Amino acid sequence: MVTKQFRGSPEDADLTRADSLAREIFSDIANKWALLIIEALGEGTLRFGELRKEIDGISHKMLTQNLRMMERNGLVERHVHPTVPPRVEYTLTEPGAALRVTVDSMCDWTHRYLGDIEASRSRFGSGPAASG
Repeated sequence: MVTKQFRGSPEDADLTRADSLAREIFSDIANKWALLIIEALGEGTLRFGELRKEIDGISHKMLTQNLRMMERNGLVERHVHPTVPPRVEYTLTEPGAALRVTVDSMCDWTHRYLGDIEASRSRFGSGPAASG
């Protein structure tokens, strides 16, 4: 599906349209890795290896893909220092830092209701995605 070019004011964007830029952005940032990267970079500028250490379980490939996507969406800035080997650092942009406020709220919500969610899941079976 091709994303429609957005025209008009941001307030007029139809977030429910399947071909909207907003839906594409939601899809990009609403994944566990993007949220964890935003949270990690909220503490300040980090190099690739430092980011990878901060986010347990992320592969080199997934970190690279997510950083590229976030840079494309203007959430992360990549700075390459001309050294041998090159030193690459990542930092949140203004929109990325603003999104971190929402990510922090989601983290707070998760901490607050983790016990409730765990109890609810235990009533549905042992697996995280058990269905019936």
